[in-house]
Amino acid sequence: GHAGTLDPSATGVLVVAVGEATKLVQYLTADSKVYRTRIELGRATDSGDADGVVVAESAVPAGLSPEAVQAVANRFLGAHSQRVPKVSAVKVDGERLHARARRGEAIEAPVREVVLHAVTVLAVIGTTVELELACAKGFYVRSFGEALAEALGTVGHLTMLERTRSGAFTLDGAVSTDRLLAARSGDEAARAEVRAHLMSLADAWAGRPAAVLTEEGARAAFHGRAVAPGAYIPRTEEPLVAGDVLGCFSEAGDLVALAAIEAPGGALRVVRGIRTNSHGAAAQEA
Repeated sequence: GHAGTLDPSATGVLVVAVGEATKLVQYLTADSKVYRTRIELGRATDSGDADGVVVAESAVPAGLSPEAVQAVANRFLGAHSQRVPKVSAVKVDGERLHARARRGEAIEAPVREVVLHAVTVLAVIGTTVELELACAKGFYVRSFGEALAEALGTVGHLTMLERTRSGAFTLDGAVSTDRLLAARSGDEAARAEVRAHLMSLADAWAGRPAAVLTEEGARAAFHGRAVAPGAYIPRTEEPLVAGDVLGCFSEAGDLVALAAIEAPGGALRVVRGIRTNSHGAAAQEA
């Protein structure tokens, strides 16, 4: 499994889970993402990126400075509504939008609530704006590019999109698609490289709510039974609320289960059991 789809023309981090790590995918997918992107002002495409057909052109305001663009970009910080791109995998009435767009159908793309955590304008060169942004799950950078261009008084589309981080997974720690394919073809050096990039389940869960189980608690979790309050020690910086999912670790440091807390200080209900001593939780693909 993988955590977070990339646009066809995008590059960067794609978290890939193998073996027992597939049980973590829904939680890894919810992680915040960081992107670098370039927006070409003055032309809009039907897809919002360079793969699409130009559908509109508009003059670009003269003298745009990084400071001026930053001030406008800051308006999008926090929670706001965003229209999903018409060329996307989102389903409307049971069919993906990109399929309907290819048929030339008139589409009313849905609007969703998204969150932009941070945005930094890196450069403005001619009609090109380069920036870095951090966002929550479900944020469409293509839609942001179009909205930013409109707020600047013109139109625009993305010419580059690279995901540099997904949760704890970074581009620096990624293995390339070419090396993955080489490993699949039997290249021993490539296989060794891929193995070196595998992350343990414990490391993949780092920074999330966790609990250390006593020997009794670990036995209960292994058999799918509730873990009593006295059989675990919470390891989390934020206060827990009912329904929070914790990674349950044995005293030896193995991730043995995912469990939901029934109430603050209450029992843990196992939602996924995990075989211990699993190696290679998640690989990254660039």
